[in-house]
Amino acid sequence: MRHVARVLALLLVAGLSLQVFFVARIALMRWVDPQSTTFQRSEGWRLWRANGARFAWSQQWVDGSRIAEPLKRAVIASEDAGFVDHSGVEWDAIERAWDRNQRAQDRDVRRQAAGGRPRPLKLVGGSTITQQLAKNLFLSGERTLARKAQEFVLTWTLEALLDKRRILEIYLNSVEWGEGVFGAQAAARHYHRVDAARLGPAAAAHLAVLLPAPKRFERNPGSAYVSGRAAVIEARMADVELP
Repeated sequence: MRHVARVLALLLVAGLSLQVFFVARIALMRWVDPQSTTFQRSEGWRLWRANGARFAWSQQWVDGSRIAEPLKRAVIASEDAGFVDHSGVEWDAIERAWDRNQRAQDRDVRRQAAGGRPRPLKLVGGSTITQQLAKNLFLSGERTLARKAQEFVLTWTLEALLDKRRILEIYLNSVEWGEGVFGAQAAARHYHRVDAARLGPAAAAHLAVLLPAPKRFERNPGSAYVSGRAAVIEARMADVELP
């Protein structure tokens, strides 16, 4: 029992030390731009293993003032309409996403019971911009309760230590917009051959559509779905409140 207690104490100390590390890193981001995220490093390693040293990579940090307002509006309209009002997590959105995923899984079970083939499930997420940033900055892509709990802690820490404008700035500079394409400046140059500061409403809405599945959408960025969804987002942009 003494040995077990010692091990548990060590695990507790290690867990608390990790949380202190996360808090310090996030607090520093009030003044220092993060050079990379856990997700970016993971992607860089994957691309290096697949392609060697010649893999394509594009990222350039730009100040929030050099990211066009239409892109900020488009991303909020598409990804997190309540961004300026919530405290990091929107429980209603998570519940709706859970219900949609459960219905999709039930349909797949019924399809298989009727002799049909199983289909890959497209799980719907209910994550806010802050949750997405927390996950990309620090966490792996695994789906476990422990990882989700850590995501919530990091999300609330981001909201407590950084203002909404800074959270959006870091998100737009670090989010993936295609294979090896990270951040608004790289995305604007890659898809529209302009700087992020010069994106108009239509181009901004187009980039916002790509965010949920950039690797899939970049194969056909001018598809009917992307164009139609971009038109919907553009129509909603005027109602978006910016931080």
